[in-house]
Amino acid sequence: MSEWAGDRPERSDGLAAALHDEADAEVRFDPGTRGAYSTDGSNYRQVPIGVVVPRSVEAGAHAIQVCARFQAPVLSRGGGTSLAGQTTNAAVVVDWSKYCHALVSVDPEARTCVVEPGIVLDGLNGLLSHHGLQFGPKPSTHSHCALGGMIGNNSCGASAQAYGKTVDNVRRLEVLTYDGLRMWVGPTSRAERARIAAEGGRRAEIYDGLDRIVTEYLADIRRGYPKIPRRVSGYNLDSLLPENGLDLAKALVGSEGTLVTVLRAELDLVPVPPSRSLLVLGYDDICRAADDVPRLLEHCAPGQLEALDGRMAQLMREEHAYLDSLDTLPEGDSWLLLQFNGDSQEDVDQQAHALLEAIGRGEKDASVAFSDDPGREDEMLRAREAGLGVTARPPDDRETWEGWEDSAVPPERLGDYLRDLKRLFAEFDYNHPSLYGHFGQGCVHTRIPFEMRTAQGLADFRRFLERAADLVASYGGSLSGEHGDGQARGELLTRMFGERLVAAFGELKAVFDPDNRMNPGKVVDPNPVDGHLRLGPTWRPASSETYFGYPADDHSFNRAVLRCVGIGNCRTHRGGVMCPSYRATREEEHSTRGRARLLFEMLDGHGDSAVTDGWRSTAVRDALDLCLACKGCKSDCPTGVDMATYKAEFLAHHYAGRPRPAAHYSMGWLPLWAQLARPAPGLVNSVLHAPGLARAGKRLAGVDGARSAPVFAEESFLQWWRARGGARPDPEDPAAVVVWPDCFSSFFHPSVAISAVRVLEAAGFRVAVPDVPVCCGLTWISTGQLTVAERVLRRTLGILRPYLDAGTPVVGLEPSCTAVFRSDAPELLPDDEDARRLAGQVRTFAEQLVDHAPKDWRPPLLARQATVQTHCHQHAIMKFDADRELMRRAHLNAEVLDEGCCGLAGNFGFERGHYEVSMAVAEQGVLPAVRAAAPDSLVLADGFSCRTQIEQGNTGRRGLHLAEALALGLDGPLPSDHPERLAQRPAAPSRTARWAVTAGAAALTAATGLGAARHLRRP
Repeated sequence: MSEWAGDRPERSDGLAAALHDEADAEVRFDPGTRGAYSTDGSNYRQVPIGVVVPRSVEAGAHAIQVCARFQAPVLSRGGGTSLAGQTTNAAVVVDWSKYCHALVSVDPEARTCVVEPGIVLDGLNGLLSHHGLQFGPKPSTHSHCALGGMIGNNSCGASAQAYGKTVDNVRRLEVLTYDGLRMWVGPTSRAERARIAAEGGRRAEIYDGLDRIVTEYLADIRRGYPKIPRRVSGYNLDSLLPENGLDLAKALVGSEGTLVTVLRAELDLVPVPPSRSLLVLGYDDICRAADDVPRLLEHCAPGQLEALDGRMAQLMREEHAYLDSLDTLPEGDSWLLLQFNGDSQEDVDQQAHALLEAIGRGEKDASVAFSDDPGREDEMLRAREAGLGVTARPPDDRETWEGWEDSAVPPERLGDYLRDLKRLFAEFDYNHPSLYGHFGQGCVHTRIPFEMRTAQGLADFRRFLERAADLVASYGGSLSGEHGDGQARGELLTRMFGERLVAAFGELKAVFDPDNRMNPGKVVDPNPVDGHLRLGPTWRPASSETYFGYPADDHSFNRAVLRCVGIGNCRTHRGGVMCPSYRATREEEHSTRGRARLLFEMLDGHGDSAVTDGWRSTAVRDALDLCLACKGCKSDCPTGVDMATYKAEFLAHHYAGRPRPAAHYSMGWLPLWAQLARPAPGLVNSVLHAPGLARAGKRLAGVDGARSAPVFAEESFLQWWRARGGARPDPEDPAAVVVWPDCFSSFFHPSVAISAVRVLEAAGFRVAVPDVPVCCGLTWISTGQLTVAERVLRRTLGILRPYLDAGTPVVGLEPSCTAVFRSDAPELLPDDEDARRLAGQVRTFAEQLVDHAPKDWRPPLLARQATVQTHCHQHAIMKFDADRELMRRAHLNAEVLDEGCCGLAGNFGFERGHYEVSMAVAEQGVLPAVRAAAPDSLVLADGFSCRTQIEQGNTGRRGLHLAEALALGLDGPLPSDHPERLAQRPAAPSRTARWAVTAGAAALTAATGLGAARHLRRP
């Protein structure tokens, strides 16, 4: 059949209209959605026809029938993390992840469950945990990969050593063919096969086709499939063999959406092991480590047998990642990690010690490390799982790519295969790729520095893949041991299976999808390995002058955008910070990855891009609108995407020379308005809270009506400081510190800065404060008013120059302002030496006290429980280690929340249209945790945004800055109930004052109206 004529707008419009009318789904054919779904975790890119997000499995099935009526190709998608191009296509993408994620049923005794395709693996295992069960395979993307995608790819992960691949854990599938047949499939007995034949119809036709293929290619199937643990390439025709029970469910696992749509799955489950231990063995190099795998497996049956090499360890050190785990590694330049599972700690410990005895090593050997601490083991294994992100953007700026990232061979031949593979790397000048992976099953992960932008580079890329495919086939291995074929390996399948088996794949495709509408161009009749690339020699992105310097990205915004390689950690639902807007909306375009994809499309490097209006793009603007600029991605994204900076850059260009949203003027210029409010803060507060006036003012200012304006303090910190008097310390004084008077701690919560001065002075420091108003420029940066931010920063640097020259520490109290000095200012002023000096001299309050206070100083002992919310910018830039240590010294039993962003995020939560998302983010963890805090405990939140969200979030509590808590401790024991009530906070205006302002405004309006009327009546 000819290609779908989707380039005719009327046909695409007709399909979209039919889907809107008939399917209970979100139907999106807009440029922003199409751009966000144009690629996955692979090297490939195809702009979809549109995206359908069904609200139920039934709705998804009906949407596919509508597509079939229009003969439009379809592609099912879950987490979109595929590394071989399986989840990018010029098709209608059906995204199952937002709504179709139910655990339908569980049978604990049979150890089975039924799930919908969009359920995330960690979410499923969380729901199963109270039964003591789990789904066995666990790929490194377990926090965000969907079961439908795992079935499509035949995913594995490290735990496949114990539990096998996904195919080994699927019992039955409910599937839908493109032409509308819906059925449950699984093992097929002779009686069942006879019943299907007797019923006739499309189902019988399919089974007849399967019988025909098995009969025709029986010998080829029995001989042609490598007998290795990690054969993932090709269709599972071997599951259709008589000796394997004609298991159609297993045959469809790993078919990458090219044959059927999976609607539900019945899965086999395994018990969660009660105990585990971890043994790490060091080796001189990765090949010798691989050589030892067969010997280890002769003497033990580990739950995992993983490997990482010295190159990965080097990259982790250079990127300051997983340093604690690296410090626990034994001697060596490569390591094997063996995890043992068992019913008791004695059992798993004995397994490890028995192996050591069998191989002639001891627990105290320098090349051995042993742990039976689950937390430490998890951290070590997470370091191994992070391999893709760690190796994607090495500090030497040599970009690495997928393409040959998961080959597999018999474990007993792994060492020799690695030596040959390294020789092939050297031949092509692909120096120093890290080699790691699931060595217990012969699966090797790597990322290779292919040159993906030039014709010669792509020619080398193709030649390398062809040579590597021949190499792995010569070892009796598989092109893919985990990630599937897709477009990356589909063209190479004949080199592994031969012409006849590949022809059989084509016949299987014809049985299920004769018109080639199911994810076309993958596995069968595949697109070329060097086609439809994200980059390639024809990629010509537009270049622009930028405001930020992007020093870590070769001073290129374009290269910064390419940091995102599609891993998808921004789609996690728990833990860390990234990405709060995705967690609230479950929308791809509101994830860090989706936004990065749209920025990539905005660069206009491809002629078919859905985004055609560059910096003026409304699609990109809308996707960035719900970005909280929390900077969580800067630390949590494995490749260091900094979407807050990219958003500020985009807003600066998007609104250049034209009016901005009202919120950019009201909140972006907050420091100026705060200064102007100083002569009469009480009156300003009354106006901002006056009935009628407040509502009108918020409407004019672009502030959401559900928000209350923060209250200005009657006396600012600077006013307090000036009234206090005292000599200014010499900047050269080693005890001198500058307390930075940020706008929030000066004008709204001066108690924070006053408390910090008290504690710092009690610790022996001599405090200086700039005696004129200063600002870090944060609010202008977050609203993309970068020219103003530059001017503000240069003025600030001039005022601070004596302290910068002397090397005086600058102590930041508001984390977002401290982060500006530590991170944003050097990028915005990349050639300014003072900006660099300030970045090196600014410290958090806790850093100053923990690392630089006199050795005999001790903080006041608070002896309390504390619920602690870390500001997102501190999490991302300054980290929280010093705060943890300071709280420990103050005898605070601190529960540091791992619940993500508070949701307010500076101006974000105040802007009109953001309130619902802001509160949805907060209710995912922070606000419930604060409500659950004991009445006598402290609630600590150094960020003004976090404290405001806690106060406005119906928690009944107020957050304190750590400086306030310590200052209260200087005055004696804290009260037993709600200790935060001792901290000074500005009082909201009284009801009388608020109504007086409203009445005065009404009277003035009436008087003005009467005067105008009299003037109009004059002759």
